[in-house]
Formats: sequence, structure tokens, C-alpha cells
Amino acid sequence: MKSSIILFLGVLIVAGSCNTKPDSSEELFNSTWELIYISGPRIAFDGLFPEKKPQISFNKETHMVTGTDSCNGYSADFELNGDSLSFGEPGPTTMMFCGGGERQFLNMMQKIDGYIIQDGELNLMIGEIPMMRFKKIEP
Repeated sequence: MKSSIILFLGVLIVAGSCNTKPDSSEELFNSTWELIYISGPRIAFDGLFPEKKPQISFNKETHMVTGTDSCNGYSADFELNGDSLSFGEPGPTTMMFCGGGERQFLNMMQKIDGYIIQDGELNLMIGEIPMMRFKKIEP
């Protein structure tokens, strides 16, 4: 009986010390993320966003994202379930035209179906392919 208890406790200790994947969703919140890469356009990244880079912030309580598309402010709802992520239609924005990069950014957001945070960077995914990459910026 005593050896069974010791064996059981040993198994619990080993099982408890195994590395499990941390919940990265908490890293999304209380941060502002700035775009550093977008897939698809044939125009160089700095050509798409010459002045300012798009930014995104996630609000856990309201399930809304807010930010800039490099030119105009935007907001949209989001749905998060594990590593699945989707965005609703971006809400009202100011309608300044700043070169076309802003349309690329907002259109790509509509296609996103997942995310991963790796090496401190937020990757917004379509399937297994990172389509947009963001770095965390200081407020």
C-alpha cells in the first residue's frame, strides 16, 4: 500500500512538471501590436506603409480590436476560441486615402482564421500560413 502511494505521488510529480503549451491568448491583451510583415502584395512593405505602420489592440472585455490601418482608425469585433481567431467587418473609419496599404491590411484581416504568438511576435494566420506579423510596441 505504501509503495503504491509513493508510486502515485511520483507519477503526479512527473505529470505536473511536464511542459504544457501556455495559454498565449493573455499575451494578446493589454498590448499594442505593430505590423512588421504582410503577405501577398507585390509592393514592398515600406512602400505600402511609408509613414506609419498599422497597429492593433485587443480588448478582452468588449471582444473588440481597435487600431490604425496606417492612415485611418478602425474597430471590429473579434472571436477567439483556442488558437482560432476571426474578425468582424471593420467599423466606421475616417476615409482618408493614404496610398492603398490600408485596404490591403483591412482586407487581409477579414481572411484571418487563427493566430500564434512565437518569439514575442503575433502571427495572424490563414490555416498554417502566417499572413501578417506584428511586434509588441511600448505605449
